[in-house]
Amino acid sequence: MISASDHLATLDFILPKEALALADSGFKQVSNLLFHIPKRYEDRRSFDAFPNQATAKPVCLRGKVVDSSLRRFGAGKRFYEAVVMNDLGGVFGSGKVTCRWFNMPFIQKLVAVGHDVILYGKIKESGGRLIVEHPEFEIIREDEDEDSIHLERIVPIYRNVSGISQRRLREVIYGCIRRVSLDELDQGAELGVGLQRSRAVQRVHFPENEALATEARRRLALEEFVELQLKVLWRKRHHSQVQGRVMGRKTTLLKQFHANLPFDLTAAQKRSIKEIAADMREPRPMNRLLQGDVGAGKTFVAMAAMLLAIESGCQAALMAPTQILAEQHYLTFKKWLEPLGVRISLNTSSRSEQTFMPLEGKAQILIGTHALFFGDAGMDDLGFVVIDEQHKFGVAQRSALINRGVAPDVLVMSATPIPRTLTMTVYGDLDVSLLDEKPAGRGKVITAMRVKPKQTDVTQFLKDQLHAGRQAYLVYPLVEESESLKVESAVEALGKWTKRLSGFEVGLIHGKLSPEEKESTMTRFRDGLIHVLVSTTVIEVGVDVPNATVMMIHHADRFGLAQIHQLRGRIGRGGHKGYCILLTDGKNPEGLEKLKILESTADGFAIAEADLKLRGPGDVLGTEQSGLSDLRFADFLGDTHLLLEARSIAARMLDEDPTLEGRHRDLQKLVIDGGEPGSVAI
Repeated sequence: MISASDHLATLDFILPKEALALADSGFKQVSNLLFHIPKRYEDRRSFDAFPNQATAKPVCLRGKVVDSSLRRFGAGKRFYEAVVMNDLGGVFGSGKVTCRWFNMPFIQKLVAVGHDVILYGKIKESGGRLIVEHPEFEIIREDEDEDSIHLERIVPIYRNVSGISQRRLREVIYGCIRRVSLDELDQGAELGVGLQRSRAVQRVHFPENEALATEARRRLALEEFVELQLKVLWRKRHHSQVQGRVMGRKTTLLKQFHANLPFDLTAAQKRSIKEIAADMREPRPMNRLLQGDVGAGKTFVAMAAMLLAIESGCQAALMAPTQILAEQHYLTFKKWLEPLGVRISLNTSSRSEQTFMPLEGKAQILIGTHALFFGDAGMDDLGFVVIDEQHKFGVAQRSALINRGVAPDVLVMSATPIPRTLTMTVYGDLDVSLLDEKPAGRGKVITAMRVKPKQTDVTQFLKDQLHAGRQAYLVYPLVEESESLKVESAVEALGKWTKRLSGFEVGLIHGKLSPEEKESTMTRFRDGLIHVLVSTTVIEVGVDVPNATVMMIHHADRFGLAQIHQLRGRIGRGGHKGYCILLTDGKNPEGLEKLKILESTADGFAIAEADLKLRGPGDVLGTEQSGLSDLRFADFLGDTHLLLEARSIAARMLDEDPTLEGRHRDLQKLVIDGGEPGSVAI
């Protein structure tokens, strides 16, 4: 028997060079391998038939290498080809596929004529042949028997470990599972539900069927989510004990602001302001998320809250992720708050501006980018912090601004609708205000997908809109031409659109321009001097040009669902009808299905849920900013029932042991720390 905390280098069935290779990849103890969960499984009780055309999804094939060659392309570049033919006969067809590995000549030592192989990859057609580039592969040995862990069963496939073949890694993990103490694995891991941890570990690696693999993954995911929820709930309970300042009792400025608006706030905006005001009047610091769809009016809610703060005698700051958005906020705040005599400053890396109305003194509201937490920035009594598009900032950046005040009230805002499960997971320590309706007076936006449309038709539609006095965005996925991607870039498109739209001014904006260039271009577009703006996703958030009613997104299948939803939120912000045209070549079936979702709904939360299922939480929120990068079971984050169960278990554990010691430490020891002893770090 071995212990989960044993070092791999001490085990007699692991060679010293293998132990070194594993250690270099972070696998030092037995527990590290036990929780190196398979990324997928192959049902090697049966294989896919050899295809006769390209495939939209990867296939798993078994065949024999019948030919191979090392070829050259370009200057000093090579690729290795191996032709694999079906050797099973029957329903598996008699076809063949050609495998290619570019600039990996060592593959010829691993895959040779006569080898029986298992391949996994997506098939494409090229030059009349079926090609699979850089497939995952495994050589079948002649001595394979009925008890093999590599054939005739559900076989685990792991993320690669440098220096250890997939086959050998499977053998090492199997050896650890056979020898480890099951009692030790189960110690301190009782959740009161589901499988024992030891049984879940056995089944997640070597399941008898797919249903048992899913059950095991779900049990281990629950344990991981309990750990996550313990931290979230502990932070929330701990934060409630921090002493803050009582604010928001004076409402003169807020009433004047509301009276001066030429429109009424929505019921959702009024509700959110009341929730924020109630928090501000508590002695603990506020920690609230303001979440709403594109165009739901978050800025006015933030403005109202900041007025309550400055009338309480402190400064308020708003931090935005980009200079364009910071300047947009600055202009909006000046427009609505100048009549109230509020002093506002703008602080970005390239620009600093202050508006003093009518009293001299330091700014009451500071607006800027990350430049706010460098240097003086004019802060002396920061009591209220607003972080816009907060998921675009890292934890350290958010903390840097918050720490410039003394236990300030904090309002984080997101214009990206976040699925309920991710809100529970990432923002579970925050109270949530939801803007679930849009202000009146917004134009309807029609979204339509067009597959390989005629350029003349596209150009004519655009000209018709421009002649009607409207403006347009033309969005591209790349700034400049790419050798690896056959995708038109914004820089390439500029010249073409300038010719097509002679008589109209066409501008260009992207992230590589200097802040001054971006500011100048956006100002000219906002003032109507530029009619058509060719851009990248730099205009995704916060840009507000009411006269812009057309958005054409080129190569739309290359964008995420939520990203396109954000982009189309830039149009229809005035009273005119908007048109979002999704242009695609139609070659990506999955991409077409994605774009159909955008055609069918404008509900940002429904789109966010679909985006979560398609791309996963890391791509939806950004793994570094969201803190989800280390989750082993992120694919379960769409499972509301599992997360609710984890939250309930975590709350029970905290009630039993508020110090987060005891059972929490037992959970942490094997699952999170990989077996290293020590106290829990929150």
